[in-house]
Amino acid sequence: MPTSVMRTRGARVTDLARLAVAWAASTVALIITGALLPGFSATSWWAYAAVAAVAGIVGLVLRPALVEVSARVGWLAVLLIAFIGQALIMYVAIRLVPGIESTAWTALAATWVSAVVGTLISWATTAGTDDGLITSLAGRARRQETVSDPEIDGVLFVQLDGVPFPVLQWAVQSGAVPHIRRWLTSGNYQFREWTPQLPCTTPASQLGILHGTVDGIPAFRWYDRELKRVLVANRPADARVIEERHSTGQGLLCDDGVSISNLFTGDAPRSLLTMSRVEARRGSTQTRRAFAWFFASPNGFMRSFTRTVGEILKERWQARRQVRRDLNPRVHRDWTFALLRAVTNGLLRDLNTALVAEELRRGTKSIYVDYVDYDEIAHHAGMFRPESLAALDGLDRTLGSLAQLAGTAPRRYRLVVLSDHGQSQGTPFADRYGQALGELCAELMNEQVQNVDASVEGLGRADSIAGDIAAGGMTGKLAGRADEVLTKAQETAAPQTSGSGGDAEDPVVVLGSGNLGLIYVRGDRRLTLQALESQWPALIPGLAGHPGVGFVAGIDEDGRAWAIGSGGRLDLASGAVEGTDPLAGFGSHAARVLARALLHPEAPDLYVNSTVDPVTDDVSAFEGLVGSHGGLGGWQDRAVLIGPTDLMVGLPDRIEGAGELHRVLVTMLESCGQRATTTSRG
Repeated sequence: MPTSVMRTRGARVTDLARLAVAWAASTVALIITGALLPGFSATSWWAYAAVAAVAGIVGLVLRPALVEVSARVGWLAVLLIAFIGQALIMYVAIRLVPGIESTAWTALAATWVSAVVGTLISWATTAGTDDGLITSLAGRARRQETVSDPEIDGVLFVQLDGVPFPVLQWAVQSGAVPHIRRWLTSGNYQFREWTPQLPCTTPASQLGILHGTVDGIPAFRWYDRELKRVLVANRPADARVIEERHSTGQGLLCDDGVSISNLFTGDAPRSLLTMSRVEARRGSTQTRRAFAWFFASPNGFMRSFTRTVGEILKERWQARRQVRRDLNPRVHRDWTFALLRAVTNGLLRDLNTALVAEELRRGTKSIYVDYVDYDEIAHHAGMFRPESLAALDGLDRTLGSLAQLAGTAPRRYRLVVLSDHGQSQGTPFADRYGQALGELCAELMNEQVQNVDASVEGLGRADSIAGDIAAGGMTGKLAGRADEVLTKAQETAAPQTSGSGGDAEDPVVVLGSGNLGLIYVRGDRRLTLQALESQWPALIPGLAGHPGVGFVAGIDEDGRAWAIGSGGRLDLASGAVEGTDPLAGFGSHAARVLARALLHPEAPDLYVNSTVDPVTDDVSAFEGLVGSHGGLGGWQDRAVLIGPTDLMVGLPDRIEGAGELHRVLVTMLESCGQRATTTSRG
């Protein structure tokens, strides 16, 4: 018997088994609901079983129509589907089955009670795994579309945001990430380390990976001399400005690709939850459809609700546990972070997976998706803390699910896993030394300083969801209002409002980006080291001599880049050292990446990098984060690349910079038969 036929029959048997299990679970849930809920009863348990079966059939008929209507109308309709869609299906089933007593209101209540019970049964029978979601997505994937070029392999790029190479290497060795471990030990995949550029942040790395350049991105946020304001890369309007400056039309995803949950598009024809396109195309029907499919499933909304509540409670308990155990380094973890963690570690992960599943079903040639779970949690908890490692394990399960979904696609998919940067950790600069970097600069310069050091990464993720599910009319206005609230929260936290000791009109702007600080003097030209020393003679020696500062860096009047420490200085072009080398503890690549960053016109007047502890590798972030990235020191510039063995053959011995990684990934696409249309586009 042909293998394809055997596989089809096996899938049908599996589907029938899953339907039987789902029917039995629904029946048990309804029986328990009848015992708990007055006004909802049946003459026999067979009546409950019949309602469960009929509800499944009615759902197959009604749910697609409800989903399509909500996707067209807007996100408010999605929420209505979540609240009453399944109740409507249940009520129709109750009316069709004799022997059931219920009113419309008790049907609504019964739907919720049975959803709770069903969720508990599902969780107990699957040990809390994502099997239910994947089964639902795989069922849709079997209704796949046909493609005209099935001989061309697709590539699914999965970014595990902020995962350091040593952390994942340890997880593989310990068996904590079983799917990745199995892929690597089988010999089908290879594991490599690559070195992000300076700054090692998501904006610079994603621009390099997706568009082939890291020019013009001096940090996560910076003062733009042309626009005369602070740009923040995860604000939609600013992300659009950044991409328009650097896009050539030849990005990684230009050949029938899609960007999902990223900052930039990679020149993909379509993009979902992508910052640079949120304001350009407010409201995505495809995103709302994915929301609706998930929420309209019998336990979808309840799954999301219970996971969100559970994640918030878990975060509050883990934050208190750190305090009780007096773990250091640590930072204060408030309710805002608890809510953001629930979004990124629950809802956003499921939504990303649903969107990727849809693209796999369509046979999209290249897909790039960013999962931020580990990065967001490690920022506030630390790299090796239990909650961070649990997020890493969750990402491994997601990778296994994506590989399973890819097996049902109309073309073969090659899975490439990478991180955009690593992380370092340590006590924040302000907590350790009693003053923020902006306050220190104000003291040394005797000037009013706008200090920008609040963390806004998580707010940007929530903003992308609010923006991309908006639509026209009343629902669009409501979603837009939610988007405005998030944007104002970002503005309050960062660029244009008063910091410690200053506001948006002050002559000096000091920004924190992990343990990398940026100092700008407002104006349309960059000040040299000599100009800074002439106007504020105490600034450079005061910073370089501070116990929390490893080095400061800038350019002189001849355009040469210098790194300056407490005991000496280094000419980054020639390698000549006067006194003690300030970069000695930051790795052999430090001088190269720092020199490249300093020579960009958008670079600040001064870069400031914290010290790195030679024993613990601790750094001191200029933001209120225990885990950070942006500068030099620790594991923040040690990133991950995992790919199929045949695609990893012939890679350079060292990949340094996201621009170089972009060329590696383009070569992979070419090996899969893609990029055939890009020559004419050039």
